[in-house]
Amino acid sequence: MFTETYHKTKVLWYSLVLAIVFVPLFAQAEPDRGLSSGETLYVPIYSNVYSGPKGNPFQLATMLSIHNIDPKYPFTLLKVDYYDSSGKFIESYIKKPLVLKPFAHTFFYLKEYDTRGGPGANFVVKWRADKNINQPIVEALMLDTRAGLSFSSSGKVITEHDK
Repeated sequence: MFTETYHKTKVLWYSLVLAIVFVPLFAQAEPDRGLSSGETLYVPIYSNVYSGPKGNPFQLATMLSIHNIDPKYPFTLLKVDYYDSSGKFIESYIKKPLVLKPFAHTFFYLKEYDTRGGPGANFVVKWRADKNINQPIVEALMLDTRAGLSFSSSGKVITEHDK
């Protein structure tokens, strides 16, 4: 009885030590990107993925999600443009600038049967603020609830070339 309790305690102690040492290595928060007054983001989406031995396309619904995470200031969405796998412009999802208040959210939805973009489609999102603010979270969520498949991709800041 004593030996069994001792071994359980020892295993628990080692598990705790390993968790304290290794969890911080893998569970780090996103690095602080600082404040910004605007940027252009590239957001990859996958409106279809290929599956099975024949590589059959599997259509996915996509939601481009944009969160203003600044607690004090709004920002303005200037562009939400959709491009296909070859880089060809398909559609602009905003017709006029859209203001997102602090902690507000907006999204743009592509139905699973929308095949215009192909497997390597993307959005280009451009935003501006009057002051330096916490940079918004911009990500795409792809899913098919029937198959239980879902994943996301994050926007990446791109630098626009001077004209």
